[in-house]
Amino acid sequence: MENQPTIMVTNDDGIDAPGLRALVQVLVSTRRFQVLVCAPDSEKSAMSHSITWREPIAARRVEIEGATAYAIAGTPADCTSLGISKSLFPLIPDLVISGINMGSNCGYHIVYSGTVAGAREAFFNDIPAISVSYNWSGGQSKVENFTLSAEACIPIITAVLVEIKNKTYPLRCFLNIDLPTDVANNKGYKLTKQGKSIYKMGWSQVTSDMQGGKMLSTMTMDMDSTAPIETGALNLSQDHLLFKREVLGGKLDEGDIDDADYKFLQQGYVGIFSLLV
Repeated sequence: MENQPTIMVTNDDGIDAPGLRALVQVLVSTRRFQVLVCAPDSEKSAMSHSITWREPIAARRVEIEGATAYAIAGTPADCTSLGISKSLFPLIPDLVISGINMGSNCGYHIVYSGTVAGAREAFFNDIPAISVSYNWSGGQSKVENFTLSAEACIPIITAVLVEIKNKTYPLRCFLNIDLPTDVANNKGYKLTKQGKSIYKMGWSQVTSDMQGGKMLSTMTMDMDSTAPIETGALNLSQDHLLFKREVLGGKLDEGDIDDADYKFLQQGYVGIFSLLV
């Protein structure tokens, strides 16, 4: 046990998200790693690299079989920062993994991603890190695909830990992995580059009793949602206007990037590329 590498897991979908739970379960089941979890206590998608500055943040112990886990009242970057600080856990992890996100993180979406920020914060502190995302597709994807995605990542995680042990792992970057929708029948692994894909966003004016789609962590819309817009806590008066984000459509302009991440993801490959910031 003492010689096992330590992996800390975080995410932006929250500590109860199926992607994180599947990743932790697969890591624990290998019996090759000591697993720590330090993740947000609720969904913090699209928080990018925001941090809590003025207020203290609360940490609550959570039972996850085989792991030492805490739910944090903070952002993904907060979770990583606290988890690697030795203030919460008695040791610094050998590797930080952020994910598995419900939705891909390709192209310019990486700028918005709390999942990527969770890994980036470790990178800022010279700790090897990987962000992992699954290309969730409504009506096609199943929760079980998160387990398959985690299993597909084990060879990469193992290879990274070997490099870390041998002191040959480059600390000038961190890795971003995107897994295809049909992960069970993926075409293998591809080294890619960050492309320029992005969902164009707009705004629509809504009323307090209007029902509308829910923005998913994929930065797409779940138009089947029947949940009303939650405005009660806002205590809006009649002179306020209420607006909600909407997706206007996807833009894919890779230009001369032949090995762009989103293109290979759509072709069914597990895409891997390194990020410098």
